[in-house]
Amino acid sequence: MLQKKKQPILLRRSISLILISSIFLALLLLNSFSADALSVDEITAPSAILMEPHTRKVLFEKNSHEIRACASITKVMTLNLVFEAIESGKISYDDIVTTSEHASSMGGSDIWLEPGETMSVYDMIKAVVVASANDAAVSLAEHVCGTEEEFVSQMNQKAKMLGMNDTVFKNCNGLDEEGHLTSAYDVALMSSELTTHEDIFEFSSIWLDYLRGGETQIVNTNKLLKSYKGITGLKTGTTGQAGSCMSATATRDDLSLVAVVLGCDTGTARFSDSAKLLDFGFANYKTEKLLVPDDCLLPVKVKGGMESEVLVECKVGDSVILPKGNDKVLTSDFTVTEELQAPVEKGSVVGKLTYYHDSATVDEYDIVTNTAVEAMSFRAVYKLLWQNLCSL
Repeated sequence: MLQKKKQPILLRRSISLILISSIFLALLLLNSFSADALSVDEITAPSAILMEPHTRKVLFEKNSHEIRACASITKVMTLNLVFEAIESGKISYDDIVTTSEHASSMGGSDIWLEPGETMSVYDMIKAVVVASANDAAVSLAEHVCGTEEEFVSQMNQKAKMLGMNDTVFKNCNGLDEEGHLTSAYDVALMSSELTTHEDIFEFSSIWLDYLRGGETQIVNTNKLLKSYKGITGLKTGTTGQAGSCMSATATRDDLSLVAVVLGCDTGTARFSDSAKLLDFGFANYKTEKLLVPDDCLLPVKVKGGMESEVLVECKVGDSVILPKGNDKVLTSDFTVTEELQAPVEKGSVVGKLTYYHDSATVDEYDIVTNTAVEAMSFRAVYKLLWQNLCSL
């Protein structure tokens, strides 16, 4: 009898333990989900964006097209043009740059260049990236284009080419000037472009260094270099009009990210906001390599041509950005024209390759001919026969 009375008590205890465990597990899951989420209210900056630089895919945004000043983030575009000039052979790292009166007069954040003082392009870039030196930025601009005015004109041309429709540059260093404006989205675009010049990371990863043979110490304005895992750059900026701004780049595993915040109240807030954006990206997204199915690149038949078939190609991106925590795999499908009528031009679209994730289209690419096929004619046949005879 006593044994029968104990069974309900044990049963109730077991049920209670199961309920408690279930509630505890639910709370853990809830916390794990909320840790991966990010609301616009958690970002103190009035304007912000998170972008994957290779695809330019936007992963998070808050008023990303709001027109604002961006202070020394301007130098991201300056550096784009400088690295282009180096890679094209127009200038070199070993070039000696002579400081002009105009460059020397900049003020603000600088390395106190005197008129007539000389420094290598390499050290000037180091001063711009690490110390955000306004005088060095103008010196580089004049070295590349002769005048800052012409250099700024090229900055605006480059901005249009990148699709930076919210941007107008008035100078090359970011000092407050009427009409010198951009947006977080545009800053992310030019920052993504700068990451294609891999030499930038040699400079943006420097924490402390020296100029003038060790006489001038420079310390990086990017404090995330000391605190954030995977940080690779990129540029900070602060003025009275712009507030505290930042374009931060980081890479973990195969995923690279660009986080931009404009108009923060303090420097501490810009670093905190940038870290939150990067954390969100790394917690929620991954990259997956794109593979081209072999059977979508089979030759296509050509009717009435000097060749019976034409080769095709499909140039796809290196990878695609996908959300984490989804067991759906990346799939692909393609369509290709069975037969073409000559003449066929090189680059003619003959099909489409589509990638899907969880039934949603993530990327599409054209399948095109990689050679031309001339239509069969008496003249073409005669020409071919003559070439064959000459080769005997």
